[in-house]
Amino acid sequence: MRASFTRGKFTSGAKAPAEVGDPMYGLKPVPFVESGIDAGDKSPAYQPVPFVELGIDAYQPACFVESGIVARRSGSFASLRMTTSLVMAAGMMLVVVGCRQDMHNQPKFIPQRGSVFFADHRSARPQVENTVARGQLKEDSFFYTGTVPGANGYREEKDLLPFPVTLTVLEKGQERFNVYCTPCHSRVGNGLGAIVQRGYKPAGNLNDEVRRAQPLSHYFYVMTHGYGAMPDYSAQLAPEERWAVAAYIRALQLSQNATEKDVATGAKVEQLKDLATAKGLPEGFAGPWELPTTAIEAYPPTKEGLPAMAPGYPVDPKVFVPHAAEPAKSTKPTTGSGN
Repeated sequence: MRASFTRGKFTSGAKAPAEVGDPMYGLKPVPFVESGIDAGDKSPAYQPVPFVELGIDAYQPACFVESGIVARRSGSFASLRMTTSLVMAAGMMLVVVGCRQDMHNQPKFIPQRGSVFFADHRSARPQVENTVARGQLKEDSFFYTGTVPGANGYREEKDLLPFPVTLTVLEKGQERFNVYCTPCHSRVGNGLGAIVQRGYKPAGNLNDEVRRAQPLSHYFYVMTHGYGAMPDYSAQLAPEERWAVAAYIRALQLSQNATEKDVATGAKVEQLKDLATAKGLPEGFAGPWELPTTAIEAYPPTKEGLPAMAPGYPVDPKVFVPHAAEPAKSTKPTTGSGN
């Protein structure tokens, strides 16, 4: 009589499969030992070998010996478990190495954050008195402000430049003037630029008597701080560029108010109208500039004519403070001499 097993099931009288000795079936031929099936049959029989669950949804065979069942683990699983252990150990080492601080967590002050180290609980400390940042010494006060200390304690403007004027300086000033100043002041500086022609408040006429009388550093000061409706241009123009523009404004004033006496002897003098006609320009091209009907003038024009073909304007009126004009009179009644 033969006995055979498939995985987990015993059937008697069936012939054992050829692969019954393969560990994947979980069976192994052993002699009967009081199996209770047919002790007289001397042929090898097959009986089930229980699987040992290893926790990874896998099973491995066990072998029988006469004294009982002894479980054994395959070499492949032992190798897998060893590999897993090594990987886990390597991972733990990486974690431990990654937890090193060294200089990563330094004791330091973070800007705008409080601190308990100082009595005022501020991490940012006030600068030492008279501290000057690198590149901001500005020893030449006139170069950076356009003013000098006056005799009365106030600062005053001067009709001079902090460096010699060359043709290169004037060319730089002209280039900057044409970029930033012409939208309001026009190319000739008469205050009737493109945006004024479209209704904006007329800009100052740099060629009238008031502006020609102003010192050179006045233009630098106005470009630095702004004036009236004009914004400052300190962000757009470096100090040396503002001085170059001031120098060009003076040259522009000379060109727009020149007379025949200012021309060198022997030089040919031509009228602007004649030049415009020779070039085929429209009639009135060399005539006075006209303000748009929407233009709002802060002050009425002066009677000096049309410097640079545009109106000239007076200096800003002084502010009058009534209570400071003269001492207040006493309201106490006076007594007569006979009293």
